[in-house]
Formats: sequence, C-alpha cells, structure tokens
Amino acid sequence: MRIRVSHTTRYDYSPPAKSAIQLLRLTPRSHEGQHVRHWRIDVDAQCRLKAGEDALGNITHAFTLEGPIQSFSVTVDGEVETQDSAGVVRGTVERFPPGLFLRTTALTEPDDAILALAGEVREAMRRDPIAGLHDLSGTIHARMGFDTEATTTATKAGAALALGHGVCQDFAHIFISAARFLGVPARYVSGYLLRDDGLVVQEAGHAWAEAHVGGLGWVGFDPAHGLSPTDAYVRLAAALDYHGAAPILGSRYGGGQESLDVSVRVEHARRQIQS
Repeated sequence: MRIRVSHTTRYDYSPPAKSAIQLLRLTPRSHEGQHVRHWRIDVDAQCRLKAGEDALGNITHAFTLEGPIQSFSVTVDGEVETQDSAGVVRGTVERFPPGLFLRTTALTEPDDAILALAGEVREAMRRDPIAGLHDLSGTIHARMGFDTEATTTATKAGAALALGHGVCQDFAHIFISAARFLGVPARYVSGYLLRDDGLVVQEAGHAWAEAHVGGLGWVGFDPAHGLSPTDAYVRLAAALDYHGAAPILGSRYGGGQESLDVSVRVEHARRQIQS
C-alpha cells in the first residue's frame, strides 16, 4: 500500500516570543514492511534544520528561531510504501538490547490499577506470550473510551486507566506499563494511521506499542484499536514513552499565550495522484 502523509503544526504567540528551539522526530525510516519513497520537512521561517539521530536511532531534526516570533509552521509531506507483516517489526535500527525497555518511566510507572490489569492476563502470558499480549491489548481496548479532552501529554498510565478515558498515547502507556511489570520489554511508537473509515483529515498522528517476544522479536500492538499494526500504519519513532518519541518537542523564551493548530492528512497515495 502507498500512503501519503501531510502534517502541519502551526504555532502562534501573543505577544511574540523572543526565541524558540524545536526538536522534530518527524522522519520515518525504511525497514522490512516500510519503504520511504520520499519525505520532506519545511519550516516557514528563517532557520537551518540540523539532521541527526537520537540515542535510540530515531531520525531527528532540530532548529532555532530568533525573534520576535509571531508565528511559524512545520510541515512534513511524504509517501511511504507499506506491507502487512502481521505486526512483526524487523529491520529497524536497534542500538540497545530489548532489556532496556523494561525500564519504567514517570509516564509508565505501574500503580495498583495497572498491577490488577496485569494480573488479569498473567496466566495467559505464562501459557502463550503472544496470546497474552493480545489479551492485554484487547482488555485495554474494551475498558478505555477514546476521549481527546480527558488527558494531557503529562497524564500517567495509571491515572488514565483510572479515568477510563484517554487518547492513543494513554492506551499505549497502559499497555507498556502492564507488559513491563509482567517482564516483557515494551516501548512506545509514534506514527500515522490510514483509517479504514475513510477519514482523511485527522487532529493528530497516532501512537501504539511494541513488545519483544522470544522467537519473534518486536511485535506491534495497538490497544486503541485492539489489533496489531497492519500496512495501514506508518512508523515514525520508538522510545520508552511519549516524551522520547514525540513528533515535536520544543521550548520558547518570552512570548505570552501560545496557540497550537495541528492538521494531519493521511490518505492513499493514488488518490492524491488522481485528484
């Protein structure tokens, strides 16, 4: 499948900011089942994009803006060819052994609610790790409601589970927290999803989790949809939690209120060509 992605993030400041620094993890890598045909990042302000990689091998771009800054936009546009690998992830850059992803973080620290959730699938995990992980994903999917107003990027996994509502980031953090408690390395993945309901314009990108299973390696699980990633998914970055894989992280000096507007289009590439 060929997937076309266009993602624009616009920042407005009132009064203008004096300076801003941005770190982007907005460029996917090619690996088995995902081939990046072309990809471009544009910033509509005078700056220099500095390309690099973070410690986990995710492609990064950084830039600095000097003010006064009234507004600026970051836009990515690209095309990726994907194949369904039944959720199994191979050919990715792996700088560290899987055991690194047993480490807990502030966003994924298990609490009593997470421990109870893990206990529900412990026996299934013991019998068959893959089946147990699918049970975990399905349980989260059934228990959580999708709600863009219920949580923030700072919400911890246990708090989101207690609320019973959240966004894809929260679903992924809950899965990761429970999996790690059960001794399974797990990590957070950011990316894009070509929706099967025909919705092209989306409010944000997507996020899911990957767990390391003996004999298979890394396998993707999307508890927000209760399934493993298919060829409808474009994988951007992976890390211990959202903070390490966030598409855009930044800070500013000066300025008053910040207004953020995000527009994401994910569609079949052939549709773009025929229009």
